[in-house]
Amino acid sequence: MINYYFYETVIGYLTISADEQGITDVSFGKRNPVHAVCEETPVIKQAVSELQEYFEGRRQEFTVPLHPQGTDFQLRVWQVLRTIPYGKTWSYKQVATAAGNPKASRAVGMANNRNPIAIIIPCHRVIGANGRLVGYAGGLDVKEKLLEIEQ
Repeated sequence: MINYYFYETVIGYLTISADEQGITDVSFGKRNPVHAVCEETPVIKQAVSELQEYFEGRRQEFTVPLHPQGTDFQLRVWQVLRTIPYGKTWSYKQVATAAGNPKASRAVGMANNRNPIAIIIPCHRVIGANGRLVGYAGGLDVKEKLLEIEQ
């Protein structure tokens, strides 16, 4: 069973979803996941508490259990994203190299695009090779705000 709940944050509304194993989705805006129940579970409460601490600059690492769904490659990339230090940025090539395939920058970009757990799996820390901010599901203004929080 998937549960979800909406929260208003400093970057706008977030929808947080979870199953019995952990957080399955953190997405921007209000969303009504298919086949899900709107109920604020303990793990969802933990996630929103940790996100609030993050937005306030009081949390650098998340401890809430996660349960993202994806391909083996996506899961590997998302695990690598969680190793990017707070306040740092990596290029797509750096992520690809850390994921075991230095030539997979485009595939890393697609895995980033499909990251179901925004912020907690920090795809906002991935930037273009030229150092510029590129693509983000929440918009580049939100990506910039998240990186500012981490400075």
